[in-house]
Amino acid sequence: MHKIKKRDLPTKICIFCKKPFTWRKKWEKVWDQVKYCSDKCRMDKKKVTNNTGI
Repeated sequence: MHKIKKRDLPTKICIFCKKPFTWRKKWEKVWDQVKYCSDKCRMDKKKVTNNTGI
């Protein structure tokens, strides 16, 4: 099987921490919906939203 080099994988910018992150196999079917690089960023975003009253 042919391996794909990491540099050739798609990347996105996390909307919370603004850091780039790379495609992962577990996101294969939902890559278009992925917004956060990690569960921590996803959970911290909820905390910030709740604390500001928005």
